[in-house]
Amino acid sequence: MRKELKAQVVENIAAQLKETPNFYVTDIAGLNAEQTTHLRRACFEAGIKLTVVKNTLFEHVIKEMGEEIQLIIPALKGNSAIMYTEAANAPAKLIKKLQKEGLPKPVLKAAYVQECAFVGADKLEELAAIKSKEELIGDIIGLLQSPMRNVISALQGNAGGKIAGLVKAIEEKKN
Repeated sequence: MRKELKAQVVENIAAQLKETPNFYVTDIAGLNAEQTTHLRRACFEAGIKLTVVKNTLFEHVIKEMGEEIQLIIPALKGNSAIMYTEAANAPAKLIKKLQKEGLPKPVLKAAYVQECAFVGADKLEELAAIKSKEELIGDIIGLLQSPMRNVISALQGNAGGKIAGLVKAIEEKKN
């Protein structure tokens, strides 16, 4: 590969990492054409960009970034495919789904999600459990609404009459 072409590939990888900082390094070697097509289609439907990269070029880009991301460098051995994603857990869920369908690969090598490095296939469950920003916001809203719902239901139920009576009794004592 010519030096100019390498520089262009490195630039493209760096731009992609800036655009979508969450990525998974996977091994997809050995898949036949049908399995590869199925994987690419599943990635497209899940909003995941799948690219095959040369480890040395990817490593060159990573070395220019922070310390945490450099923890995935040892995983860059053999064939590597990168899954770029906006949703932190989407590739992990997709890998689990494909494994249930009997597809032997992709196999997780490492991931860099929400500014944390995960190395090894054993981290797949942990990565699949990560909640998206929207899920976290929904959980927080639900937690904030819960006490209010309890107060409203108490006021609407039998306790509402008792509370109203207590408030009336307190007002009468003031007067």
